[in-house]
Amino acid sequence: MPVEMYFTDPIVALLLCVLTVVFLINVINGRKSDKYSNFPPGPRPLPLIGNLHIFNLRRPYLTLFELYREYGPIFSVQMGRKKCVVLAGYKTVKDALVNHADEFGEREKIHIFQKTDEGLGIILSHGENWKVMRRFTITALRDFGMGKSTIEDKIIEECDCLIQRFESYKGQQFDNIMIMNASVANIIVAIVFGHRFNYNDPIFLRLMSLINESLRLLAAPIVLEKSNPDTYFHDKNLKCVVRNLFTAGMETTSTSLRWGMLLMMKYPDIQRKVQEEIERVLGSAQARYEHRMRMPYTNAVIHEIQRFANILPMSIPHETATDVTFKGYFIPKGTAITVLLSSVLQDEAHFEKPNEFYPQHFLDSEGKFLKKEAFMPFSAGRRICAGETLARMELFIFFTSLLQKFTFRLPPGVTDVDVTPAEGFTLMPNPHMICAVARS
Repeated sequence: MPVEMYFTDPIVALLLCVLTVVFLINVINGRKSDKYSNFPPGPRPLPLIGNLHIFNLRRPYLTLFELYREYGPIFSVQMGRKKCVVLAGYKTVKDALVNHADEFGEREKIHIFQKTDEGLGIILSHGENWKVMRRFTITALRDFGMGKSTIEDKIIEECDCLIQRFESYKGQQFDNIMIMNASVANIIVAIVFGHRFNYNDPIFLRLMSLINESLRLLAAPIVLEKSNPDTYFHDKNLKCVVRNLFTAGMETTSTSLRWGMLLMMKYPDIQRKVQEEIERVLGSAQARYEHRMRMPYTNAVIHEIQRFANILPMSIPHETATDVTFKGYFIPKGTAITVLLSSVLQDEAHFEKPNEFYPQHFLDSEGKFLKKEAFMPFSAGRRICAGETLARMELFIFFTSLLQKFTFRLPPGVTDVDVTPAEGFTLMPNPHMICAVARS
């Protein structure tokens, strides 16, 4: 074949184009070599796609866990042409988020959320806006009673309504996902609106299912401040804050409680021990947050539910706010940082049986509650969950009150409980039915 015919052949032409692109990429990467000469190690990326070919795209945290085993507690991956550093294990994560909070405290700018949230609110905001709105949110939550009896009374009131709904099923099987979402969401509703919604309210149901489109929250008293473009307290920002509170405050807590009921069905002996402690300490009295100090086993079970459920295996991505040398590696400003929280909650140096549901992780040899530094379901450092105190109160009061009133059992004909999480950014239980049998 004549030489000139090679260049008119479409396959040859395509191959030449690909080779040219690869060559140019290598040239560009070569120019950047100084910047990444002491970058954390990781799997070799392919042109254009990076390391995408090795990822479990449905459960990416599993791939990151495997890479953690291979490369150690700080490594890099490349998503397309974007480099990302992954932090794993308790020591490394704490060192980065707590001891180097300023360097690792920025939030990555994710394109889709930049479009929807415009860098506003709390969770995905940046710089001074984040500082102002986080401070405002924590102050507002405290003013509304977070950590005090004021909000505790609202939680108890909502818990009573939830118990009545469970009682209405008379021991028959039901799906608890929407009910739990509604019950926990009503705590935020009580803070924002000053009242609760009925679980069957169609507007309330729509609010929960279409939470990112809930523009009507602008009508809430907390967000009707006259807009002022010279301040951070304008409608868009405050609307985004409220949406953040609903999203973060509803799903994680309700999902933890659903995991709790599922695990109690799977481990009836543990459920029975919790109920025995409730009877011994509370009898028929209403559970309050202060009771956790006298209920070490129940407190340990709740903590183990959060640890085992591993609801947020990868934190919302961080970003380096400045150039930083960390653990001997140089990480440039603006590098995406993924914190593998599952590696902290399953750190073998801190948890004897990291892959099992084992409440003894949080109990000492005398049966007293044992705090664990590696217990980080709310993350750590500057970006730790602003509603952690509220979530802890909700989990203890809801879980204890439900176990006081009901025994959770498998539906007729079901012989085992599947604790494999559903796919998603947060790890929820797979769809299932429960039976809440009233205790005499």
